Amino acid sequence: MTAPDALQDDASLRPLLARVWRDYLSRRWGRLALSLACAAGAGGLTALLLKLLEPAINGLFVRQDTAVSILGLIEIPTREAAVWIPLIIVAASALRAVFALGQAALVNRLGHGVVGDIQIRLFGAMIRADLARLRSQHSGSFVASVLFNANLVREAFTSGVVNYTQHGLTLIAVLIAMVFIDWRLSLIVLLGVPMVSLILRRFSKRTRKAAQGAMEETENLSTALMENLDGVRLIKIENREAAEEARVAELVGRRQRFVIKGADARAFAGPASDLVAYVVVALVLAYAGWRAQSGAMNVGQFAAFIGLLLAAGQSLRQVTNLATVMTEGFTAARRLFAALDIAPEIREAADARALPPGPVTVAFEDVSFTYGPAGAPTLSNVSITVKPGETAALVGPSGGGKSTLLSLLPRFYDVTGGRVTVNGLDVREVRIDDLRDRIALVTQEPFLFDDTIAANIAYGRADADQAAIEAAAKAAAAHDFIVALPDGYQTRVGEGGMRLSGGQRQRVAIARAFLKDAPILLLDEATSALDTESEALVQAALERLMQGRATLMIAHRLSTVRKADRIHVIEAGRVVEAGTHAALVRKGGLYARLAKQQSLDGDAAEAESA
Repeated sequence: MTAPDALQDDASLRPLLARVWRDYLSRRWGRLALSLACAAGAGGLTALLLKLLEPAINGLFVRQDTAVSILGLIEIPTREAAVWIPLIIVAASALRAVFALGQAALVNRLGHGVVGDIQIRLFGAMIRADLARLRSQHSGSFVASVLFNANLVREAFTSGVVNYTQHGLTLIAVLIAMVFIDWRLSLIVLLGVPMVSLILRRFSKRTRKAAQGAMEETENLSTALMENLDGVRLIKIENREAAEEARVAELVGRRQRFVIKGADARAFAGPASDLVAYVVVALVLAYAGWRAQSGAMNVGQFAAFIGLLLAAGQSLRQVTNLATVMTEGFTAARRLFAALDIAPEIREAADARALPPGPVTVAFEDVSFTYGPAGAPTLSNVSITVKPGETAALVGPSGGGKSTLLSLLPRFYDVTGGRVTVNGLDVREVRIDDLRDRIALVTQEPFLFDDTIAANIAYGRADADQAAIEAAAKAAAAHDFIVALPDGYQTRVGEGGMRLSGGQRQRVAIARAFLKDAPILLLDEATSALDTESEALVQAALERLMQGRATLMIAHRLSTVRKADRIHVIEAGRVVEAGTHAALVRKGGLYARLAKQQSLDGDAAEAESA
């Protein structure tokens, strides 16, 4: 039984192997072929070195003849055997070392190249995945796939395949050499093959189950670690360090149980194969002793046969261990390909059109949206139009669908009813990169990369020069605090921008939007998390940014939307009121109640301070 047969479960390995070859190994076929050739050379020379024991012993110690035959190819006088046989062994050993070193070097480059390709493709799949999928699957699972599963695939399809080839060919070469010495003894050795195949099948099943469990628990552990790092402030303020440590310890324990099961399967497979091998050795010794007594086998033949038999046992052990490694790799490959094969639902139409340059009018035409096929409607029949230079504000109770509405414009999600248009074109008919190039987004908690301030400002326009970056920072009221920093624009902002204050991060994000100079501006609670002084600076910068652009803004502080051209009050996914601030206050509806509540809160605060 071959290794793939032993490793195979209900699904055939052929499509899996074909895909690994097509996607990762085919463009490296030369390196793979050369590494396999080196493996074959090393395996063949191993058998050759052991076969040399026969002429070495017979020529150097027994000295039965006047000449010694080397593998039936050359005859060496017995008196010169002490010189030539060691030299031949040294030469063969040196050549075997060259093959082994070449194999190792080629496999290292081949394997890590495959890992790099897998990791890049996994990251590409993650970063291009739909937001709905990213929100439903924790990023810890992606991290585990990129760092853990990819290496299992490398072990199986590079080191595993090449080493399996080496030891498999060594086993074949050794068996051939044994047949030439004594075919009857070789038949006894072959009796152990069915038993080893049974061992391979049994332990491969255990390994597959353990590998599956270990991968799932690795994802859970990665998720827990990332959550704890992200929520470390909350953990400390609530004195939950011990509880989180216990939770992670439980996850580590669960993962270790599967890892240990897999390690046990690998460890037990070797001794089980050894047991079969030693039983075969005992049978060989018994039969060889009987043959030697009758003069049918000499000392050299016996020593060479036993050496070859021990080498066969060692290669068999390696093949058994590699079979479990390949089982883990096949399991990991199936999981990786399952993740890579999830096609994004947000796709660009084959005949997608480019947006012409210039100002843009945005329209939501009777838009409805539902998260998931069985969810309740988040938006129902929403219609809003924003022309160039106009500002449309979205206000209302939390959970009403305001942020969802903003997410539909850049196609983070697609509408389930109605349509969103730019200059009369349905966004689903527009090239995605072209659409998103026309949109700038400033959120309540702007994200900054752990890079320089200049790099963060220029993130949307990597070709921007220093003068353009500084001009954008000045427009965003960020230049003065930036130049006051020790390294100025080359100051690194830290993870998530944590080395800057909230107001400074917000102004860097606004500078990024200024530099992008997109005709559509989306503001999602851009000032709600700021103190009064920072809010004033940011609000002034935003008003400069909004000039001439079609702006959609979400705000809970109604003071920030007073100047909006039109205010849309959204409740339970519907636009229940629309108009200017003054008109909505006079109407006495939901907006007027919200405005009154905020005014009352302010009056109460002033009275209390007095």
